[in-house]
Amino acid sequence: MAPVSLLAILLLLSTAAYYFGRRKAFALVGRAEGAVKLHSRPNYYGALTALWCAIPALLVFGIWLVFETQVITQLVVKDLPEAVRSLPPDRLNLIINEIRNLESGSFVSQTIDPAIQAAANHYRNLRATSHAGLAVTTIALVIAAALWGRSRISPGLRARNQVEAILTVILVACSTIAIFTTIGIILSVLYEAIRFFKVIPVTDFLFGLNWSPQMAIRADQVGASGAFGAVPVFLGTALISAIAMVVAVPVGLMSAIYLSEYAGKRLRAVAKPLIEVLAGIPTVVYGFFAALTVAPFIREAGGVLGLSVASESALAAGLVMGIMIIPFVSSLSDDFINAVPQSLRDGAYSLGATRSETIRQVIVPAAIPGIIGGVLLAVSRAIGETMIVVMAAGLSANLTVNPLKAVTTVTVQIVTLLVGDQEFDSPKTLAAFALGLVLFIVTLCLNIIALYVVRKYREQYE
Repeated sequence: MAPVSLLAILLLLSTAAYYFGRRKAFALVGRAEGAVKLHSRPNYYGALTALWCAIPALLVFGIWLVFETQVITQLVVKDLPEAVRSLPPDRLNLIINEIRNLESGSFVSQTIDPAIQAAANHYRNLRATSHAGLAVTTIALVIAAALWGRSRISPGLRARNQVEAILTVILVACSTIAIFTTIGIILSVLYEAIRFFKVIPVTDFLFGLNWSPQMAIRADQVGASGAFGAVPVFLGTALISAIAMVVAVPVGLMSAIYLSEYAGKRLRAVAKPLIEVLAGIPTVVYGFFAALTVAPFIREAGGVLGLSVASESALAAGLVMGIMIIPFVSSLSDDFINAVPQSLRDGAYSLGATRSETIRQVIVPAAIPGIIGGVLLAVSRAIGETMIVVMAAGLSANLTVNPLKAVTTVTVQIVTLLVGDQEFDSPKTLAAFALGLVLFIVTLCLNIIALYVVRKYREQYE
């Protein structure tokens, strides 16, 4: 039985256990000996029974799948011929991958070693046996837990307290997993970045003016510079993000003010969903729009004005990116403007303020924490965008602030450096982790600044 099918069966059995536990609680209340007062509602007894069934089975299910591949691989390797088992670890790993590919049906070679074929068949049989054992074990565990849990249901059982305690533990575990996942990502990026900085000095990376991470494989290789000065990459990221914010912030904020303060209910009901549709368009579509429509238009317009415009420019990428992130600014700003208490508006009107004065001096300052949050979300979205920059701004790391020239960004360079089969011991590949670390630090600083501003204004207007 496939693990996905087994997981669905476990969930169905746990759902059935919920109804059995709930039904027994109702039966206790309505028994003939007299009225019985339960400690908790019947739904809590059903939920407790379902949790007793699901949690042990899911733990066994997860642990089994985690160690299944390792155990099966060891058993298969143990039955391989001695000549194969005595190979170096790298060669042995290649043979193990070949066995796994052959077992999964993705092996395309014309000639297959009989020993490898026999090992693949053995691997397939062991996996089938493992899945069957997992199904029998977990289903039996669910049924046993359901019967045991149902037998423990009594009027004095504190089902609600136990359900809330179990849910609290689950929530804490999920939060802990999220925290440790974040820490793990940071440490992995930091470790690889430190390896890079052992080869390339930090000062050369942060303050160098030439970015050309082409490492020479041979001594006579042409076109290999190996320059890792990231200033052009950072400057290109800042330039495109600034252009995008110049487009997105005024348009998004003004549209939010209009929809919340001026537009009627019918127009708002139509206009706001249409604006939010922009957030659901795939970025590759924006990239095609930028490359096929906006960039040629800017190039032709620049030619008419006598300007030299590159075929791929920061202006084209920034304009389209700004259109893409308008919904982030507009939607969040609209929500926070609507959350401003009506009493503030009424107080301003009672003092003789006009609608525009009320918006400028009362509503926008009161909603400034939400507006800043929307703007920072848009900035993060702009910094992390890749597809539009690849298709409209190019890959050239030019040290320029001219929006009519081709530039590149941090995310584009990360993708470029990690495409294909790369050696993770080379500075070229490790440079991607250094770029990611700098991008993480910049984003963290933006969030800290946002929290400071939000707290300052929240204290002022609450």
